[in-house]
Amino acid sequence: MAKLFFSFSLPILLLSICLNLQSQNNPRDLQINWKTNTNKRIIELNELTTLLQPDQIPPIYEPEYQVIENALRLLSPYEPLISLEIDGDAKGYPLSILMFHEIVNDRVGGQAVSVTYCPLCNAAIVFDRKITHNNEELILDFGVSGMLRKSDLVMWDHQTESWWQQLTGQAIVGELTSHQLKVVPSLVISVEQFSATYPNGKILKHPEVENPRYGSNPYVNYDDLDNKNPFLFNEETDSRLAPMGRVVDVSIDGQKKLYPYSVLRQKKVIHDKFMGEEFVVFFHEKTLSVLGDATIAENHMVGSAGVFQPQLKGETLSFSYKDGKIYDDQTNSIWNIAGYCMEGHYAGSSLRVVPHANHFAFAVLAFYPESIIYPMD
Repeated sequence: MAKLFFSFSLPILLLSICLNLQSQNNPRDLQINWKTNTNKRIIELNELTTLLQPDQIPPIYEPEYQVIENALRLLSPYEPLISLEIDGDAKGYPLSILMFHEIVNDRVGGQAVSVTYCPLCNAAIVFDRKITHNNEELILDFGVSGMLRKSDLVMWDHQTESWWQQLTGQAIVGELTSHQLKVVPSLVISVEQFSATYPNGKILKHPEVENPRYGSNPYVNYDDLDNKNPFLFNEETDSRLAPMGRVVDVSIDGQKKLYPYSVLRQKKVIHDKFMGEEFVVFFHEKTLSVLGDATIAENHMVGSAGVFQPQLKGETLSFSYKDGKIYDDQTNSIWNIAGYCMEGHYAGSSLRVVPHANHFAFAVLAFYPESIIYPMD
């Protein structure tokens, strides 16, 4: 893959990189030969902690898939996955696999995407890999840098070796500093809900590598609500929410509003309006945690949430929860957590997904401290 050429002379650039990298936190004294232009950055390098070599957590660059029937024999029906559908191409990425790879570089519906998951922040986000730099279109290939910032995954691109913050999608160090990746709307739902919504969809297979740990959780009890110490997070946590409380964040025009799972679990459906945009939030109980017990299939239920535009075919729908199901008030049709109509007048129709993400509260509030929190009363 072609790399961009830097405008610095090589000796000066290498000297600058060596001096700058010395200011990073590197507790294991790892020797890494980055070609990153560390003079271009929007953070201080001492905000970064290096723990591993680049791609020591191996991203998936050539994903392979299995049909749903096979996946259902291997995975718990309530196991969570990242659900992505573009132009009729539906793919599911189990968190039990992403736990050990963190990034999948893929194409879905012809669009180049990176499917990312940081278990330390419980942040599952899909990005468009295409950017424009110096009037040139680039399709980036992302890897796992081995660095953390505020406990969050720092990615790197193979084209320029710039470093990117996973939770924000922004380049923070390197030639592409300040570029912003576009979020691709996705959902975190269970295998069962994905198969019901996309019976012809495909689910990621785990790579054929020597890793017997798929289906296990290396971060035992990490999501305990009594856990006040996120890994390598040295800042004060926001007192408004428990650090490991799960939230859905909706981002509009650079502003964020958070919907705690504790509230969603009670209400199941929330209609809201933020920054002039109207949307509805659905909640479903039967989705497992991957960050509690050592075996994912035996984990506790944490639920899943989706955010959607309530407009369909020129009509604005309102939704209610009753008898364990979500109904629209206009036709009494039944909808699932993926915004798909299972039965009734709108059967087979889908609501448009509003870009959102699911995080631990400490993580999103660390990067977006001005976030508004939906009332918890």
